[in-house]
Amino acid sequence: MSEKVVKIPKIISVCELAKRLEVSAASVVAELMKNGVMATINENVDYETAAIIAEYLGVTVEEDVDANTSTSCKVEPVTTDRSKTQKRSPIIAVMGHVDHGKTKLLDAIRKTDVISGEAGGITQHIGAYQIEKKGTKITFLDTPGHAAFEEMRAHGAQITDIALIIIAADDGIKPQTIEAINHAKRAETPMIMVINKIDKPGADANRIYQQLAEIGYVPESWGGKTICVSVSAKTGDGIDELIDMILLVSEMLDLRADYSALASGVIVESHMDSGKGPVATMLVINGTVRAGDCVQIGETYGKVRSMDDYRGRRLKEATPGMPVKIAGIKNVAQVNEPFTVFCDEKDARDAAEYYKQSRSAKRYSEVKKINLESITDSIVKSGTKEFAIVVKADVQGSLDAITTALEKFKTPEVSVRVVGGGVGDVNEGDVTMASTASKLIVAFGVQASGQVAGYAKNEGVKISSYRIIYELLDDIKAAVEEMLPPIVTELTQGKLEVLQVFSTTKKMTVAGGKVVEGKIDKGSMAKVLRGDEEIGRIKVASVHKGKDETDSCQIGGECGLGIDGKVDVQPKDIIVTFTIQTQKQTIDVKI
Repeated sequence: MSEKVVKIPKIISVCELAKRLEVSAASVVAELMKNGVMATINENVDYETAAIIAEYLGVTVEEDVDANTSTSCKVEPVTTDRSKTQKRSPIIAVMGHVDHGKTKLLDAIRKTDVISGEAGGITQHIGAYQIEKKGTKITFLDTPGHAAFEEMRAHGAQITDIALIIIAADDGIKPQTIEAINHAKRAETPMIMVINKIDKPGADANRIYQQLAEIGYVPESWGGKTICVSVSAKTGDGIDELIDMILLVSEMLDLRADYSALASGVIVESHMDSGKGPVATMLVINGTVRAGDCVQIGETYGKVRSMDDYRGRRLKEATPGMPVKIAGIKNVAQVNEPFTVFCDEKDARDAAEYYKQSRSAKRYSEVKKINLESITDSIVKSGTKEFAIVVKADVQGSLDAITTALEKFKTPEVSVRVVGGGVGDVNEGDVTMASTASKLIVAFGVQASGQVAGYAKNEGVKISSYRIIYELLDDIKAAVEEMLPPIVTELTQGKLEVLQVFSTTKKMTVAGGKVVEGKIDKGSMAKVLRGDEEIGRIKVASVHKGKDETDSCQIGGECGLGIDGKVDVQPKDIIVTFTIQTQKQTIDVKI
């Protein structure tokens, strides 16, 4: 094979890869198959996969950066220059249990009725709304609370500045409440705990405070750091205080954006409109979107033909923090896809095509199968000291027992943390959560549907199923122990007191002394002690008795040592020889 370096773009077809590597397409396909990648010659692979295949075929490659940035109008990076930015509207997600009053709270805040048209009182989509209070605009995302919309709730937490966790004062914290908190925590989104329905009989804010404290969120009024606000969406009590707290937290976050940049953001809703064709609700994060702009959203693109706010009023532009509904794109966009404004339609089309190729190539990038061992290996390599997993169980008792046992697997180096889960079969929301953690779901006595299993495979998430709790705990314990560094012990072999130093060169020191403990072996590693202080480490290159070289010298004998190492050995120093013993570390817990 040629020793030249072959340049490969980030995305490349199998056929083109073969040409660049100067091998047959069949050879490339064969190597891909050996590594579990089933791609035909017309399909794309990413650079990482191509590089692995090239290495197997004996060809050195490097990424062709120029080919990856071929569009004439590049995406503008978000500036960090404060002089070029202005304050933007905060984006707030409303999250929590299905019946705890999220939509009624939004209704109280924005003074509009959005409940009457909803099926079963459950929000069926992510809607975005904006209000203005005290001269500041605030954007709210109404994230769904029903378990069927778990994945969409994760999307809401990932694109927001503040999460409002709604908890009914008469009902308390529920599993979906915990899931909402976990999603916001994983997204590193500041939270405000909103205690709703304080007007109802049986409402007890102190009970909610106690439940929050039990899961590690101590309210400010109890001396902790968790912000809690009591409200009634029905009577309006506490709404003003909640808005004031949102504005205060937003001010502390110092949210800013470059209004002059080409816009970028996230799609929060998308559907086919009978009159307008494909429409999308976009949330602007940076820059300004204007009517007539060319936009790329994932695999689709188009020109902004019309732009409306959430009340249906026509707009000419949308600034950071604003949600707007646009028409003019070619196809229905995917919810949670990023969007980017480009200089012209050709650039937007090229970007959409490149995005499509990237997504296609991702399916063939899993060269190594995901299993418990590979998860452990990836965590070790990343330096992560936390094994974050999702646990699903058949009943609450099993879930509590497993969670309690796993929390005992804690050492100074590695700890296990249950970041999500609950009772019932594995759903797509669990997979979404696991994909941001250690990519592992532990399923005890429950299953995953074929659709969920396929989604997990695409996300690189391993679902490990168990029916015996001790087998589950043994596997996790073994995985944690595999991540622990070995225990290294120095076993003393012998000690020699230095009586005289005969010569010292750059490479070797010759010293004589008496063995006062054990024996001194040729080739041993040693440390030099001066009093109680270790002054350096050396190697015993040779042992002499008189003029003769020997392999060792026993206790009570006198000998000369040839010492390798840049240590200033002096009379009365103690040379301690030792061997290294390594032992696998274990977790000593009763389960």
